[in-house]
Amino acid sequence: MPDQPNTSSAHRSNPDTMPMSELEYGLIVAYNAFRRWMIHCMGATGVKDFNPLDILVLHNVNHRERHKRLSDIAFVLNIDDRHTVNYALKKLLKARLISNEKRGKEMFYCTTRSGAELCARYREIRDQCLVNPTLSNSRDLETLHQTAKILRNISGQYDQASRVAASS
Repeated sequence: MPDQPNTSSAHRSNPDTMPMSELEYGLIVAYNAFRRWMIHCMGATGVKDFNPLDILVLHNVNHRERHKRLSDIAFVLNIDDRHTVNYALKKLLKARLISNEKRGKEMFYCTTRSGAELCARYREIRDQCLVNPTLSNSRDLETLHQTAKILRNISGQYDQASRVAASS
């Protein structure tokens, strides 16, 4: 079978825009696979009560062992709806995986020892199940690097398009 464009929305495509439709379909499939992966990887640590946002927030709070504000977490994860990040923080506080400290008018968050240990266990499972097999099958690590750069760049295009659409 010839290499056919793979898209979920042919009605939005024409030959000139097919590459963008293919990219969007790839993003949809990758997004859902990544969400599923995070839930199963966290489940393999023995923790089954968290959704993907909770997991992302936990790892971001744990990143570089620095205290972070809700606004910093939302900014780094590119999340507009800060209340969803706040809800994730409350769940993580309740689970005693993070702690908070008020400084002036701002609340700062950091992982507890249990939270840091959970992140380390997640990393071990990630390395074993995802990273090692991926790297052993990948002959061109530069392709992974370039793909990451492309995804970061395209996210900027989508952010700009969102601003234009919102002001139309």
